[in-house]
Amino acid sequence: MSLTLRKEFKYALVVPTSMGVRITPFDGLPAYSTNLFKMHATSAETNVASISSYLGLPVKALTAFVKGSPVADFIKSDLRARNIEYEGPEVPQGGPWGYRHQFNIADSGFGLRGPRVHNDRAGEVGRTLNVKDFDLDRLFGKEGVQIVHLSGLIAALSPETSQFCLEVARFAKRHGTLISFDLNYRASFWKEREEELHAAFTEIASLSDILIGNEEDYQLCLGVKGPEAGGENIEETIDAFKGMIMNAKKAFPNVTVFANTLREVVSANEHLWGAIVYENENWHEAPLRTINVMDRIGGGDGFVGGLLYSILTGMEPEKWVKFAWASGALATTFLTDYAQPADEAMIWSIWEGNARVRR
Repeated sequence: MSLTLRKEFKYALVVPTSMGVRITPFDGLPAYSTNLFKMHATSAETNVASISSYLGLPVKALTAFVKGSPVADFIKSDLRARNIEYEGPEVPQGGPWGYRHQFNIADSGFGLRGPRVHNDRAGEVGRTLNVKDFDLDRLFGKEGVQIVHLSGLIAALSPETSQFCLEVARFAKRHGTLISFDLNYRASFWKEREEELHAAFTEIASLSDILIGNEEDYQLCLGVKGPEAGGENIEETIDAFKGMIMNAKKAFPNVTVFANTLREVVSANEHLWGAIVYENENWHEAPLRTINVMDRIGGGDGFVGGLLYSILTGMEPEKWVKFAWASGALATTFLTDYAQPADEAMIWSIWEGNARVRR
């Protein structure tokens, strides 16, 4: 079974998302030890979309904004700067204790001091995402979308967003749009909702064409047997990862592409980074290689973004994992959560290990 992209489309990639802001201490310091922070707009899904948007493909985010909020204005400006269109309702704040955009405080860590992230999502406006606020027939039927990328972070955010992602997947499938699903398991999101979310994730996975996750994601979201998270040396258990993907293929035979990132952490600034992709009975591997890390957050999203871009632009399947691996490695060299590639050559030079100056 091969991937068939829509030939008539307005958007190459659409991402349902809940936007927020991240504040990061200067100079890699712990958050409690400084009073100087940088702020930028963020979400895992727009991190993914940024690879395609910076490289010139038409991209749209489906989200919700707090009406009249300066933070919402900041986020919109950031999305425009990234060449990402956006669509979504303006939700009244409802007073000081009403809705707001989620934010997180994240220091990058340094050396043997690992990164620490504190998420504050109380009152998050993105939890209200609802299909009634979007014209999905127009988007998927009349305008056309090649790939819609769904994230387990959004699918598990609230009962409303779980239903929203299910409806988006159903609409996409009816209109010939490919569905990408990054499982993104978060234990705090799943607490006391395990049965409900397992059912929702299983249906979305059954509709998907591209399924992405790590060993924890496949097992805890979908019940697919695989290697223990954080177990032995990854290179020694690569066959177990492949076995997990084959188990997932048996459970979800309509999925064409499976992807799994591989990471071993030496220090906050040095990782071993690799990946495997399975498509049409073919394995493609990016062996573990050392990468230098400025900020690890968003590396996995960069991988997904590179994978989707390589599919959207018609690269040969054996190149997908290479471009995706390098896109993820590129993301870890930015202090934003997302990579900002100047061109494809920048990403390919990372794969080739060529860090020579370009004049």
